[in-house]
Amino acid sequence: MKIAFAGGEIRPWTLADVPDLASLADNRNVWRNLRDRFPNPYTKGDAREWVRGVNRQSPIAHLAIAWDGALAGGIGILLQEDVHQGTAEIGYWLGEPFWGQGIMTAALSAFSDFAFEAFKLRRLYAQVLHWNPASMRVLEKAGYVLEGRMRCSAIKDGQVADELLYARIQVL
Repeated sequence: MKIAFAGGEIRPWTLADVPDLASLADNRNVWRNLRDRFPNPYTKGDAREWVRGVNRQSPIAHLAIAWDGALAGGIGILLQEDVHQGTAEIGYWLGEPFWGQGIMTAALSAFSDFAFEAFKLRRLYAQVLHWNPASMRVLEKAGYVLEGRMRCSAIKDGQVADELLYARIQVL
């Protein structure tokens, strides 16, 4: 499975990605905007474990973002259950050398379209820490709408943070 977007593609992770994944992900500026389950520091062992784990998923819901042939980051969804079936939380990250080039907006738009269809979703949502306006702009450009501010809802790097909730809806 490959999802093409202008200048890049979203594809399954491979063990060949391990060195670049470890290099890009071992960055405090990347880690600061992600969940704590994203390791810091990020080692080659972490990268191998991630690639092996996501490739055992069924269906595979976490993919690599490649830009101009190089690994640039990752994107994926967490499918929700019970009364939240048909919805998923979307998450993404990009290595710092790729920031500010419009890559994530294009990748998020393409992946969102794919996820709605492939997983039969009606809603995708993302929670963004209040200090990350770049991610907020990416979501808005990809068709996500701000639904609200969840005050003091997270602790990251020892700091209490608000999260902004964005969603994109697709009527089935």
